[in-house]
Amino acid sequence: MAGPRLPVPRLAGVSQEQFMQQLYPQRKPLVLEGIDLGECTSKWTVDYLSQVGGRKEVKIHVAAVAQMDFITLWFHNVISEEFGVGVNVFWRHLPSECYDKTDTYGNKDPTAASRAAQILDRALKTLAELPEEYRDFYARRMVLHIQDKAYSKNFE
Repeated sequence: MAGPRLPVPRLAGVSQEQFMQQLYPQRKPLVLEGIDLGECTSKWTVDYLSQVGGRKEVKIHVAAVAQMDFITLWFHNVISEEFGVGVNVFWRHLPSECYDKTDTYGNKDPTAASRAAQILDRALKTLAELPEEYRDFYARRMVLHIQDKAYSKNFE
């Protein structure tokens, strides 16, 4: 049984900085209006994709409703207001030893990233043993430590 439909906020005039700092971290659906999406709206035509893809065989699934990728059991929930085409692109540009050798379709994160996420999950479970105000303090301290040690200065 489907749950109630919730309205999706519509925003116009959002800068990339606003999106990255305020909206993206919330991980909630929204409609961005008047955004310049760059070349993908003009360059990614059928002719262009045919030219760069050459004769590579690709599997496609066309549906007018929310769909599910049966290979990965990953749901794609999309409400299209006009006709659109969705394309999942998987690439592996790191050396092959960085990836799980059993990952046929390229859906998994690099193994180092997967291990780091598992370690983070264990750390968060450990923090859960603390009272709320301590947990909050140390979690924020961990986030700052991650930002200081892992964030690239090239994307600021």
